[in-house]
Amino acid sequence: MKSETPSPLGALTPAMLVLDVDGVLTDNSLWLSEIGDESKCFHVPDGAGIRWLIESGIEVAWISGRVSLATKRRAKQLGVKEVHMGIGDKATCLLQLLERSGISACDTVYVGDDLIDLPPMALVGVGVAVADAHREVRERAGLVTTARGGRGAVREVCEWILMAHGVWSERVGREMTGDTP
Repeated sequence: MKSETPSPLGALTPAMLVLDVDGVLTDNSLWLSEIGDESKCFHVPDGAGIRWLIESGIEVAWISGRVSLATKRRAKQLGVKEVHMGIGDKATCLLQLLERSGISACDTVYVGDDLIDLPPMALVGVGVAVADAHREVRERAGLVTTARGGRGAVREVCEWILMAHGVWSERVGREMTGDTP
């Protein structure tokens, strides 16, 4: 069996991944119909990565500044139970989430794209910016993805986390054989 690929996260083996939604899980596009219905586009491979983390026992949470039925629906499809929307102070929300979960901030990865994400990014073990994040966010992030928000950035981070836990090669093998956990 091939040896495990090293993770860009180094020695960190995160217990939780916290994601912004617009610009991270989506490409920052928002479609509004003439009658006011809202649509968003989520990247399917990002969703697969999120499911793999949850199956591996890694907590996943979303914190969004916007309230959106599409976001709620996508989280439910993926099994993400911690979904916080309409949040102006993401750092406080993150701290409350960590306290309830018993997970340390240093064992957490936060992925963001805009200035509102800087405070929670500064609190965690590794703050990650998506490739097309605001310049200030990319400069302050511990890591920057090669993929853009809503176009594989979340999948990339999920793979880093699975590599850090030493289970990425196992996941690849399972996907190749069709074995289920």
